[in-house]
Amino acid sequence: MDVHGTVAEGFEPVRKAFVRNFETLGDRGAAVTVYRDGQRVVDLWAGTKDVDGEADGDGAATWQRGTAQVVRSATKGVAAAVPLLLHQYGELDLDAPVGHYWPEFKARGKEGVLVRHLLNHRAGLPLLDRPLTPREALDPLRGAEAVAAQAPVWEPGTDHGYHALTYGWLLDELVRRVSGRGAGEWIAERIAAPLGLDFWLGLPDTEAGRVGRAGPVEGPEPSGALRARPKRSVTEAYDDPASVTRRAFAAIDPFPDHNDPEFRAVPHPAANGITTADGLARFYASLIGQVDGVRLFDPATVARARAEESAGPDRVLVVGTRFGLGYMLHGGASPFLAPGSFGHPGRGGSLGFADPETGIAFGYVTNGFRRTVTADPRAQALVRAVRSVVLG
Repeated sequence: MDVHGTVAEGFEPVRKAFVRNFETLGDRGAAVTVYRDGQRVVDLWAGTKDVDGEADGDGAATWQRGTAQVVRSATKGVAAAVPLLLHQYGELDLDAPVGHYWPEFKARGKEGVLVRHLLNHRAGLPLLDRPLTPREALDPLRGAEAVAAQAPVWEPGTDHGYHALTYGWLLDELVRRVSGRGAGEWIAERIAAPLGLDFWLGLPDTEAGRVGRAGPVEGPEPSGALRARPKRSVTEAYDDPASVTRRAFAAIDPFPDHNDPEFRAVPHPAANGITTADGLARFYASLIGQVDGVRLFDPATVARARAEESAGPDRVLVVGTRFGLGYMLHGGASPFLAPGSFGHPGRGGSLGFADPETGIAFGYVTNGFRRTVTADPRAQALVRAVRSVVLG
């Protein structure tokens, strides 16, 4: 495997793990970037730009340093920064009812849903009684109207369950009501531009040529420590069309093709952010410290983001999960670097997180989607390598 990029002295285990991902875990094209204390210490890429592509002689089909990919739910970690920053700036009260900012949302027993419930997955709105069609999903206002008209599945605030797709419409409309702009525009102006991030929520036509084609890949049969199969309850939940799990992931039915230019152009803060590994890692580095003089979160907001708000059996994912405000927290369902880490995986592979205690910020993107939800073996191999370097 022809691997490009650099690693700082001491981080060589990450390069070895990255190579093994291609040799044994089915990666076709991918990149990983790690920052420590605001400085880039790992920056690697390899493979083909398109999951179904073949490298050619002039390099046009190979993964370049600036190649970007859709990162699915890893989008949520970047989007979550917007309401937290609005709170940090004094423009949004996390303990206010959502209906205070968005009056139409109060319908059907949602008067008591608080802003923090949207971020900690306790709003009781993981699904739609009538899913949106792919064409309807191209209009972000249509999604906002649908969740505003939806009755909660459980009493808001009393339990938690992953809002796989509805999270995007809930967050986007809240941000629009508070700031006058949708989350994609807010991120472009207030996060991506100051940091020089390659991150788009709503891909401009001018950047389309940088984005690879993503698709499913098969990995090897698990062995050793990875031999365990999902519990029967988890498998049944995903297979049952009437389950909360299946319906949550089918809030758009059928789900649009991630490679469709129309879908990529529409901001959906739950599922279709497009970024590079460096963009994802650089973003997380800026949450916990300065990156070229820019820092997003103050210490109080970092503490708020990673303070446990929800923990235990997840009514959607049917495993134990932990959430802060908008971020998954380190745990069995989604291991990050250490107990204080916070971030967000993307279904099928991608991962971004920060660990304030070690100063580590991590970003991994891939064009190959495996059948994983929160803990992809390729990302986890890279995290273990980083852990071996910084924690021993």
